[in-house]
Amino acid sequence: MKLAARVGKVPPSLTLAISAKAKAMKAEGIDVCSFSAGEPDFDTPEHIKAAAQKALEAGQTKYGPAAGELKLREAIAHKLKRENGLHYETENIIVTNGGKHSLFNLMLALIEPGDEVIIPAPYWLSYPEIVKLAGGEPIILTTDAQTGYKVTPEQLRQGITTKTKLFVLNSPSNPTGMVYTPAEIEALAKVIIEQDILVVSDEIYEKIIYDGAKHLSIAEVNSEIFEKTIISNGFAKAYSMTGWRIGYLAAPKELINATVKIQSHSTSNVCTFAQYGAIAALESSQDCVEEMRQAFIKRREVIYQLLNAIPGITCSQPEGAFYMFANISKIGCTSLEFCNALLTEQNVAVIPGIAFGADDHIRISYATDLVTIEKGMARLDKFVRSR
Repeated sequence: MKLAARVGKVPPSLTLAISAKAKAMKAEGIDVCSFSAGEPDFDTPEHIKAAAQKALEAGQTKYGPAAGELKLREAIAHKLKRENGLHYETENIIVTNGGKHSLFNLMLALIEPGDEVIIPAPYWLSYPEIVKLAGGEPIILTTDAQTGYKVTPEQLRQGITTKTKLFVLNSPSNPTGMVYTPAEIEALAKVIIEQDILVVSDEIYEKIIYDGAKHLSIAEVNSEIFEKTIISNGFAKAYSMTGWRIGYLAAPKELINATVKIQSHSTSNVCTFAQYGAIAALESSQDCVEEMRQAFIKRREVIYQLLNAIPGITCSQPEGAFYMFANISKIGCTSLEFCNALLTEQNVAVIPGIAFGADDHIRISYATDLVTIEKGMARLDKFVRSR
């Protein structure tokens, strides 16, 4: 069987592969400390589950609009106005099967062969692969700890060519946890406007921030950048709804219409009753979000201290999301070698930095309990000291 060439251009997801291996080991009775998945360990809040159950009982089990339930699109529009000061109508919004699907729809609607998409590294591992599947060319701009893992306006300007169509912005970031300041966002917006390109702002971690950091959507800067911005967001992280698969795009109507057309021929619509859970997430109390954030604050402090006490490992303190992006360059091996040996020898699962464009790092998710964090970091310390 001859497969399409596009399949050979992309590797499988390393995060899903390692998470699956860790789960399989656990199923065999092995005591695994897993820090691999970008998934909160909390259950979905009860009022969200109850709303979905009520929708099921009310018969919300049929096909729905390809763009998403009108009530959910209205709730998203209200959220964007209330929390971000952004004025979108329902026709500017599409509900998708998770945040990843929103980006896939976007790239398929926007990117053609020969188009370049600028992606700062370290990056979420699916960004360049989705660009490749759409026929585009990912252009990687490398950042490091000295720049706070942030791309500078001048770096962005130099990376733009006549083929550049889109810039991918992710703040708070997966995998680094960095957050661009409002001033930094404004400076990037100026370049985007000057160079007349588009920007997709992945804001899936916007509610998970620390130490007084402020999330500013780039679309908020001014009316010019608003017209050039596509917002990608979802419910997985802030509301612990990873398995619900509900995300969304907010963008100019022409682009949304194109993604609706694509979705109508692929998934048709998002699970109908699940969308009613998402409505409850947006329209009910946000106390559940704050409770989870407070837990992440405690975990962040503990794992940050434990990690930086391990010889040969250094790690910046993240301002958002729930990841530590630790530098292992002094250990003397690749990130994949490091992670495979760590899982085999100490039953600890972390993600190799090569998946994020930084082979001298590993990503450690602290979206898990403190007992696991303390036990896992003790094993990591033992592993490093044995090298």
